[in-house]
Amino acid sequence: MAKTPAQRIKKHGANAAVPQHHLPSVINPSTSRTPKKAQNNGNLILIAGVVTSLFLFWYLHLLTLNQLTQLSGGAAMPDSLVGGFDPGFVERLRAAMDEDARGQLNYIHKTAGTLFPLIFGFTWLLLIGTNVARKGLRWALWAVPLLFAAVRLWGNAVIDSMMSADAVDAGQVALASGLTVAGWVLLVMSLVAGGVAVFLGRKPASATPPTAGHAQS
Repeated sequence: MAKTPAQRIKKHGANAAVPQHHLPSVINPSTSRTPKKAQNNGNLILIAGVVTSLFLFWYLHLLTLNQLTQLSGGAAMPDSLVGGFDPGFVERLRAAMDEDARGQLNYIHKTAGTLFPLIFGFTWLLLIGTNVARKGLRWALWAVPLLFAAVRLWGNAVIDSMMSADAVDAGQVALASGLTVAGWVLLVMSLVAGGVAVFLGRKPASATPPTAGHAQS
């Protein structure tokens, strides 16, 4: 009967030949995550985010908010007014829209009006983060889409309160108008920040210095 390793050591001392046992490797080389695969996955997420953001922008501003003009006598929705609006416009809009039409505007704000700034903001954070290496510049560019998402969501809430209030409040109208204008400005600035990030990400790396062997003549 074969002796155990302990019995071999007891009989032969330090000269005992103890068989080595090797555990199988737990790493599956077929599932190794290379930097190239990680970059490709990040690019796929970016592409999906950009496509979704474009669709939501079209659905929100070019489809649903435009369709609501049929319920407001042709007047545009406050969200679509890049230059803002005044109390007189809000008074006429409230008079033209009944409770059902205002409810539809509120529903749009809670669905597409919420999804668009959130998904756009997340996509632009990822776009900037994957292309800008300098921490200070990255945070500066990140601030723009973050502010855009916050301003748009805040603006939605203020517009809904303005439309459902018992009477038109000039201060509330000024706040809603300012947030609407700021949202459009921040959207354009976010697009510019994304373009800067892509430019920096594609900027060619500096030429590597020659080795000592090539430097010698």
